[in-house]
Amino acid sequence: MPRSRITGNFIDKTFSILANILLRIIPTTSGEKEAFTYYRDGNYAEALQNYYEAMRLEIDPYDRSYILYNIGLIHTSNGEHTKALEYYFRALERNPFLPQAFNNMAVICHYVKLLVYSYSDRGEQAIRQGDSELAEACFDQAAEYWKQAIALTPENYIEAQNWLKITRRFE
Repeated sequence: MPRSRITGNFIDKTFSILANILLRIIPTTSGEKEAFTYYRDGNYAEALQNYYEAMRLEIDPYDRSYILYNIGLIHTSNGEHTKALEYYFRALERNPFLPQAFNNMAVICHYVKLLVYSYSDRGEQAIRQGDSELAEACFDQAAEYWKQAIALTPENYIEAQNWLKITRRFE
């Protein structure tokens, strides 16, 4: 298995094997396959270059949605949450049936949105002052994204469903 990150972990090995099989059978361009390979191997800069090239060449909105989603994943991995949200939004504009994009947006809002807001003066001030209203707004936004993800795939995101119930945000 060339270029794969196989460790002693059974789950990692299984993922690598499945990823290699999927790369061979899924009808994608060679650029998209190469980009995914770089992403899987942790070479995010190289993966981004290939995804941007794939965006330049791909015309199908559905396929472009997955490319945009993958770019969002890389930005999330790099801690660039504002950029990640932008790419998840763009992916959903082309394909509103991406529950994983809604989930990732919810996770950003739930866990790190306060960090994103901290780049503005108002956000920094709110964080220093312990602004629970801002935190509540972030949690509310996360809840909305998780509800959309769950609506698309009700059997998934069990932890999010539990959080929604515990916080009384599940309708």
